[in-house]
Amino acid sequence: MNTDRRSFLKYCGMVSLGISSSVIPGSQAAKKKKPNVILFMTDDQGWGDVGFNGNKEILTPNMDGLVKRGARLHHFFSGCPVCSPTRGTVMTGRHYFRYGIWTANTGRLPREEYTIPQGLKDIGYTSGHFGKWHLGSPHPDYTGKGGGGSEKHLARPEWFGYDTHFVTHHAVKTWDPYGPDGSQIDTTDNPYWEDGKRVTERLTGDDTRIIMDRVIPFIEKAAKDDKPFVAAIWSHAPHTPLEAGPQYRQMYEKRGLDDKKINYYGSITALDDQIGRLDSKLKELDLWDNTMFWYCSDNGPAKHIRDGGYGSTDGMRGKKAHLFNGGVCVPAFVVWPGHVKGGSTIKTPLSTLDYLPTVFAAAGAKMPDGRPIDGENILDIVKGRRTERQKSIPFRFRESIAAPGLSLLKGQYRYYTNFVTDQSEGDMLYNFFDNRGEDKNMIEELPEMAAAMRKEALEFLRSCKNSYEGNDYPAGSSYEPLGPFHKMKNHQWPLANEVSKKSKKSKKN
Repeated sequence: MNTDRRSFLKYCGMVSLGISSSVIPGSQAAKKKKPNVILFMTDDQGWGDVGFNGNKEILTPNMDGLVKRGARLHHFFSGCPVCSPTRGTVMTGRHYFRYGIWTANTGRLPREEYTIPQGLKDIGYTSGHFGKWHLGSPHPDYTGKGGGGSEKHLARPEWFGYDTHFVTHHAVKTWDPYGPDGSQIDTTDNPYWEDGKRVTERLTGDDTRIIMDRVIPFIEKAAKDDKPFVAAIWSHAPHTPLEAGPQYRQMYEKRGLDDKKINYYGSITALDDQIGRLDSKLKELDLWDNTMFWYCSDNGPAKHIRDGGYGSTDGMRGKKAHLFNGGVCVPAFVVWPGHVKGGSTIKTPLSTLDYLPTVFAAAGAKMPDGRPIDGENILDIVKGRRTERQKSIPFRFRESIAAPGLSLLKGQYRYYTNFVTDQSEGDMLYNFFDNRGEDKNMIEELPEMAAAMRKEALEFLRSCKNSYEGNDYPAGSSYEPLGPFHKMKNHQWPLANEVSKKSKKSKKN
């Protein structure tokens, strides 16, 4: 009996029992319950570096057009103010302190972590990763920074549920990444790896186009095979080393801009062109009706425009490597026709931590165990059914003279601390909805709220330490931490101390 006849007879039998065809595995209705998922992430792009957030200089017509068909995410937060940790949050829905990716080029994603591609693959998806990886060494022969050549730093994409991948470990130049003829690929310590093989061809021109040249065939094959797909597309633009291609340079040279801006803006517009190309392909294949497309940056801009650079946070305090909003509040949108209202703006705080629980809920995937998940299923928020999130968003990064080392976002408030002595010594609380620049410390006006958030932050760190020691993983796991759990330095960052002193002085007066 052929498959079609067997399926027909099975259908007839189910109908006679009063079972709807919408629940028959393999039916068109059932397939539509599994949306295609695209996770597009840029590198070092500021909140203000896109047209849909009001930038009048940088041309992003394709992204702006997509936002009109979806929702602009006004308060969307990357998991960390630097690259590698944020990427871990996207993959796992868990904070990077649970598995020891403390900052960029450190640690690796443990093989025991359960990821978006693995979860979706387990329910019938095909999966692909394209562009930057930065979660550990992608191949045993990789020799570059971040533990290259060390087996303990291996984190191969295929270990995490990817059927196919085309990746570099870290950033490459945005135009002709391996030279005008591509010959530098023979000597670089940061090549592209495609399904375990070092790539040597089709590596000239715009780097985002080089990546998209591999994405398009993957999507075409998924469509031909009639399989739902998940694609992580992580561009290198607009991370340094920056170079805009000739047509993009010309576009901005006419405006009399300096060379830094020409290269930065040009690389973003080149990226936008590739998003337009992807949009066209999804339309051509009639896939948009069943595709959810998420876009964000991995952190804020590296070179802030106010410091003579080129990236914009639209007035938010901080930049890359700072926990303040400028370092983690990033440009973002979601498009999902029929589910997300076109042309809408969502101001509820959302995070890269939310991707996994949300995508799993949309697709019907499940975690294999009860390990802590730090993100939240935000389906009802993006669909407009509710506006409040339930979970706080935790942030932890190294302390510095520019910013504190731990933050917790709850509602419209953000609490910051280095846990020095008590909260009167340098801790801060801001209403970031009303005070975008985070320069009005409200900790003395709302001491009970600050104390509760401080307690929650401490509990979060204790939970992370428990996870890092391997207690979330199945018994018999071969997991071993790469070193001791990251400790706070227990020093005040100078500006916080000044804020505290001013506050005490005003109290005496």
